[in-house]
Amino acid sequence: MSEPRVDPIEEAGWATAKTLAEALPFIQIYDRQTVVIKYGGHAMGEEDLARLFAADAVLLKLLGLHPVVVHGGGPQISRMLEKAGVKSTFIDGLRVTDAATMEVAEMVLSGAINKEIASWITQAGATADVRGVGLSGKDARLITVEKATRSRKGPHADGEEIVDLGFVGDPTAVDPKLIQDLINSTDDYIPVIAPIGVDTAGETYNINADTVAGALAGALKAKRMLLLTDVAGVLDADGAIIRELSVDEAREAISGGVATGGMIPKLETAIAAVEAGVEAVVILDGRRPHALLVELFTEHGAGTLVRA
Repeated sequence: MSEPRVDPIEEAGWATAKTLAEALPFIQIYDRQTVVIKYGGHAMGEEDLARLFAADAVLLKLLGLHPVVVHGGGPQISRMLEKAGVKSTFIDGLRVTDAATMEVAEMVLSGAINKEIASWITQAGATADVRGVGLSGKDARLITVEKATRSRKGPHADGEEIVDLGFVGDPTAVDPKLIQDLINSTDDYIPVIAPIGVDTAGETYNINADTVAGALAGALKAKRMLLLTDVAGVLDADGAIIRELSVDEAREAISGGVATGGMIPKLETAIAAVEAGVEAVVILDGRRPHALLVELFTEHGAGTLVRA
């Protein structure tokens, strides 16, 4: 009996169907679950990748998940400040934000970037009427902050000095009602949130986007928080990806020097989010197309998972 003739075009369809069938168990795990996505880095600055990200967010919504996007925008703020002739100063990775810098930061974050991402999601979801909704922490008392304070070693060996970061805030309260209303609506909305908040007196503050994502994920009791970064995950001494860390192991990675530089605050954010009720946090490379789908819907996922 002769083998049936294989049509290359039809075989591509069979391969796609096989991939979808293999994803079914994972789709069921995340059905009607909230996933908070911190979106930033170089992927956000490249339009082709950004549009792929928007399309993936729409796909998550149509598969029954509730994606919530929190975005950064540090490089874009820096470029705008340079154009305005304003020099930026950083302390421990946080931008010192005076009144002029705060004005530019809010314009870039809540204005240009936030609305652009929301618009791309709306365009990607136009056929199914999935819509991006651009917000900041100033909307509906979403994020209340207090002025951030940091300390560092002072000029004397045995002393520390308090560093004034200006209009940089730390979240003290998150009211997720507006976000819950959007994600549970009978219509398909995807909230897109800029990392801007206000204190009790109504003063506007810039907030680290990773911190906002962690605080919001905790308040929403999200199933997953995904930190899209510019690296593949937490790397061991040999440069290999560490696939999974408990909270205790994550702390050891920080104290033992396995995690260095910008990975330290990301792990600290992951630890805080898990302790606030998020089931797990994943640190992964957002520069690779469809990173969200690989992490959520394949057996091995992507990046480093931090769990309780």
